[in-house]
Amino acid sequence: MALDTLDFTLTPEQEAGEPPEARGLARDQVRLMVSSRTDDRVEHRRFHELTEVLRPGDLLVINTSGTLKASLPARRRGGRALELHLSTRLPADLWIVEVRVPDGHASTPYGHVCAGDVYHLPGGARAVLHAPYDHAGRQVDGPICGGRLWVASLSLPLPWGAYLERHGEPIRYAYAKQAWPAAYYQTVYATEPGSAELASAGRAFTPELITRLVSSGVQIAPLLLHAGVSSPEEHEPPYEEFYRVPLETARAVNAARRERRRVIAVGTTAVRALETVTDLDGEAHPGEGWTRLVITPQRGIKAVDGLLTGLHEPRASHLAMLEALAGRPHLRVAYDAALAHGYLWHEFGDLHLILP
Repeated sequence: MALDTLDFTLTPEQEAGEPPEARGLARDQVRLMVSSRTDDRVEHRRFHELTEVLRPGDLLVINTSGTLKASLPARRRGGRALELHLSTRLPADLWIVEVRVPDGHASTPYGHVCAGDVYHLPGGARAVLHAPYDHAGRQVDGPICGGRLWVASLSLPLPWGAYLERHGEPIRYAYAKQAWPAAYYQTVYATEPGSAELASAGRAFTPELITRLVSSGVQIAPLLLHAGVSSPEEHEPPYEEFYRVPLETARAVNAARRERRRVIAVGTTAVRALETVTDLDGEAHPGEGWTRLVITPQRGIKAVDGLLTGLHEPRASHLAMLEALAGRPHLRVAYDAALAHGYLWHEFGDLHLILP
């Protein structure tokens, strides 16, 4: 599925390759661009000033999924050193995985994969590839080789969580020039490990800032969506991911909308989960399961009024969601401002708050 999304030029200088802590900043000192979609107004702030932007009664919906150490060194018998990225844990203890080739400080997709391939992992573990994963759920005919994502089974000497904690590393891409401790890839409110990559829109929150927001009358409601690996090379749309929206969160969203208070999602993952359980009348319902929802301008957004998000790469599928909320003209204004003012991209970069 090809998505027509915003295109622009991103220079290497605007790619955050290290966490703000390594640049001498606290988590909540990254820059925050606040844009109003009704009048195209753009403000430039620091994230710790969020208490001056939000108002009493606003509802923040956060994703409490924790980041896994989802990158494992792998090797075929007698073969080259590779990386196995664990993306999504499926029912029946299967996984969606991606095999990649280490390339200096980064990695690139490895295309020489076939059904039945066995990859040896640390500690005597192994992974067996069974079938290509197809985003649309179609049956794959013909020779079963090639493709980026695969369904695999893992044979591990420990429960998977303990195994990844001992042998895994956080997934990183070419813009991250060195490895960083796993703590840099977690939000302070993560409760349940399960995401292959950091839900980065919430990274800048600190316990102190959350306390100040709640004290000022801002409400916070949790949900869960375990995000899989992204596709920095191909910008594929997101695929099936596990979500859970509690009854209390659905009630809080519905109450805010009835009372004309603003509902602001923290991250595109929170929007995806909430839109999955929101009906045509805009009523949110509790739910748990797997979502393959792709939010486009044609579909629209019913559940939220605003979005706190990172800055997304040119042509990224997430930009279709932002356009569904704000429209492409406003998105162009905001991204032109971010580029002109030297904002930083990716999970260690700056943030963008889109408000009505």
